[in-house]
Amino acid sequence: MKTSVDDLQFFQVIAASETLTEASRRLGCSLPVISKRLSALEKRLDVRLVQRGSRRLVLTSEGTLYAGRLDAILDQLRELEDLVTHGSGELRGSLVVQSTLGLGRAHVAPLLAEFAALHPHLQVVLNTSALPLRSHRQEFDVAVHVGSPPDSSLRMRRLAENRRVPCAAPSYLERRGAPAEVDDLALHDCIVLRENGGDFALWRFGDAGDPRHVHVRGSLSSNDGDIVMGWALEGRGVIMRSEWHVRPYIERGELVRVLPHVSTPAADIYALLSDAGHVPRRVTELIDHLAARMPGRLVRSIGPGSP
Repeated sequence: MKTSVDDLQFFQVIAASETLTEASRRLGCSLPVISKRLSALEKRLDVRLVQRGSRRLVLTSEGTLYAGRLDAILDQLRELEDLVTHGSGELRGSLVVQSTLGLGRAHVAPLLAEFAALHPHLQVVLNTSALPLRSHRQEFDVAVHVGSPPDSSLRMRRLAENRRVPCAAPSYLERRGAPAEVDDLALHDCIVLRENGGDFALWRFGDAGDPRHVHVRGSLSSNDGDIVMGWALEGRGVIMRSEWHVRPYIERGELVRVLPHVSTPAADIYALLSDAGHVPRRVTELIDHLAARMPGRLVRSIGPGSP
């Protein structure tokens, strides 16, 4: 029996996963089914593709070679599908989109639903996570990312302007006073969002010509933006959040921007995709849709959730 396209796509997921358990979750199959299918593929090829007995998934040299070549083969197949379907105007296939939790819930998900309604033959998957972007794992077609892209090898397109601003509830400022300078934040209760890796407690100010930063501290932190916002509204500390998220609360007087005389670096919202190979038309049209619709949504944003 010859290897099928399904086998190639199956092993592409295997190679991009940390463990077989993760692969089974992504493929929607049980671990025994994944193991049995992998063994059948190895038997058909008469090579060992994955090392057994390791807690983390490790490819053999043959598995690494197979994974590297099949990416190019599947990319050519996607390009061929694009050429065939371009004349019909219908977008087909699958789209996997990754986003941060809050932005994904509040804005990416509705925009993807709009796009899917326009193109009913597409299968659209949205994965949200507070974990750092793992571009080398090939887990997405498009990643919606807030701030500077973590990997210079990725193509990027700016979807909307944004910056992060510090703010606090009036009740907190009445109790503790407002910081007069950036360094004063080190003496305040600051609520930290632990998301996207990096030094969570390092808050940046200024611009490229005059960068400033301060290490903040406080007893509360979370990887959930809604929780962080809830604590801030209760007057439990200062937060540093995206402007699109906090603007409605500031306009209603529920939060007050602190250090308004100090600029903050841009944290624009980008669409990221691999810099290698053909970009399917469904991906480019999705990015066009996000770029056209997201800025207006952010201006009208009034609900919870944030990057």
